[in-house]
Amino acid sequence: MTTLTTTHEEIALGVRGAAPVPNLRDLIDTHLHMPFPFQWNPHESEAAAGVEAWLSRWGLTREPGVAAMIARTRPAELASRTSPTVDSGLLQIVANQIAYQFVFDDRAEDLGRRSPGRLLPMLCESIAILRDGSPPSTALGAALADLHRQVRARCTPAQAARWAWKSREYVHGLLYEAVAQAQPFLLRTGECTSIRSLTAGVEPFYPLYEAAQPCELAAAELHSPVVRRLSRLSADAAVWTADLFSAAKEQRAGEMINLALAYQRAHRCSLQDAVFLAIQQINGTITEFQRLYLEIEPELSPAGVGYMAGMIGWIRGCYDWSRTVPRYADAASVPAVP
Repeated sequence: MTTLTTTHEEIALGVRGAAPVPNLRDLIDTHLHMPFPFQWNPHESEAAAGVEAWLSRWGLTREPGVAAMIARTRPAELASRTSPTVDSGLLQIVANQIAYQFVFDDRAEDLGRRSPGRLLPMLCESIAILRDGSPPSTALGAALADLHRQVRARCTPAQAARWAWKSREYVHGLLYEAVAQAQPFLLRTGECTSIRSLTAGVEPFYPLYEAAQPCELAAAELHSPVVRRLSRLSADAAVWTADLFSAAKEQRAGEMINLALAYQRAHRCSLQDAVFLAIQQINGTITEFQRLYLEIEPELSPAGVGYMAGMIGWIRGCYDWSRTVPRYADAASVPAVP
């Protein structure tokens, strides 16, 4: 991976060494290594209408702030850009899941900020639904139960089980995040990235890309060390790229679990310099992904190649969505140089 600079002077020199750009978004565009082409799904508008209807059906958009948050977040747009080749039915599940996770994440953030213990009823309900098929007791739980039903209807039992397992990891990650937020001075960079890998909520989507293939992947292919490493790299690259664009918003809100903000704490540098450091780590991650994929691609089945396309979709799709979504509009108003 790329060697990271460690002093404020070196970081600032690296930022100024390139042609000047006006704002943080342009700084990211200039320095981020993004080798994969832009794509979008032609069923995006259908998925957007479906998300609105699905959230309304379970009463989530009647809760304060949810409708406005969804308008700023555009879940169907993220689904379209991360999943450009899936059929309309699977795209709808992806879009519904993205919308659900944003609602769930914002609720957890609000409760966890007051006390990690306040999260327990919400998280325990989710685990019971995902692990045991327990009946829900809240509107959010009912939406999760319906999402789980949609996944089971589309996926094989093994794929649905992997989806539920990865979704439980995401739920647990939100509790770790709340604990870390309550003890901010004890949070180290490695712990931040470990928690971020869970709260990213990217890997729960990968079993859906298994389901998009014409046949199931062989176990030896799906669970090979290289494919598992590629899964980790793609999820990290995707969510860390979103962290670049959300850093200003999250800094203002006092959030801690963000790659750029972790570098800012570790190096006691400006937000702009921290973003530049984070870009270096992301570039190294994407470069490693490219190298490993080129090595293993000749050995993959057609289904394996299709599955890997889903991982690539998240790397590129998160970038395209993050740079234009209203939720992260602050990146265009922060100057590129501190």
